[in-house]
Amino acid sequence: MTQSAEVPEPPRLDLGGLRRRGWTGDLTFRAILSTLTLGITVVLGVMMVESFISASPVYQKFGIIGFITGSTWAPSFTVYGAWAFIYGTFLTSLIALVIAVPVSVLIALLLTELAPARLRAPLGIAVDLLAAVPSVVYGLWGLLVLVPAMRPLEQAIAGTLGRVVPFFGPPTPGSSYFAAGVILAVMIVPIVSAVTREVFASTPRLQREAVLALGGTRWDVARTVTLPIGRAGLLAAVVLGLGRAMGETIAVTMVIGNSDNIGKSIFSPGFTLASVIANEFNEATETLHPEALIALGTVLLVMSVLVNGAAIAIRNRFTGGSRSGF
Repeated sequence: MTQSAEVPEPPRLDLGGLRRRGWTGDLTFRAILSTLTLGITVVLGVMMVESFISASPVYQKFGIIGFITGSTWAPSFTVYGAWAFIYGTFLTSLIALVIAVPVSVLIALLLTELAPARLRAPLGIAVDLLAAVPSVVYGLWGLLVLVPAMRPLEQAIAGTLGRVVPFFGPPTPGSSYFAAGVILAVMIVPIVSAVTREVFASTPRLQREAVLALGGTRWDVARTVTLPIGRAGLLAAVVLGLGRAMGETIAVTMVIGNSDNIGKSIFSPGFTLASVIANEFNEATETLHPEALIALGTVLLVMSVLVNGAAIAIRNRFTGGSRSGF
């Protein structure tokens, strides 16, 4: 009788070594991320402290509340108030969000639910390329093309709705809050739509197929599955767009009209916090003028932090507070 060959035993895995290497890698990765996070936090804190110290002479003379609520900006008389610029920042950002968010959501739904598979990538790339256009190009386009093209629309709105609501009253010729808001809307559409598209694309496929199997339409899928599940991510996209709109400088400066007064109409010229800093900093030679512009920068920084904090609180309300950030 022939003896059967012995089957060699399979090599044993060194689980202890794998665990040790895994723990070492995890610890190293966590240390790197913690260091980067701490470094960014320190840089942001130093920037905030230095800005407040530089702006302290203005706050000491007018008071923080007085500076924020003051409506007069007259460097030649050493009078500085930021309210007109805060108003312009909020108004132009609101106009941009009102226009850009619905458009971005529709683009995201088109690319995730309706468009054929072979067209989704080219259409997505075309939308994303809008983010690569320099802001000065948007400003020139707005100044030379958009502002003249919108005058008939402004006159139509002022002639109808403006008779009832003075806020939509007769426009002034040229640049305005509305023109700046439209430019900002075009600029934030790629950001909001890109984030929203990724959120909608991560919706569980089984839930989509279940709605379709029950006889639902594509709109039913979007209404009952995609939008409810992706609302926290949609909020994150809106916050990113709002931050982009609040901080935009060059394009807004070219189309907003650059007026120190608070416009009574949406079609009036004005200023934003970022645009007035860019417009006046190089020529700030009056007493406390540079410090006042730095104070405007601190106000813009605080506004951005508050907006993001409020958005995180709303997101936690939607998601049960399981996570602290986006």
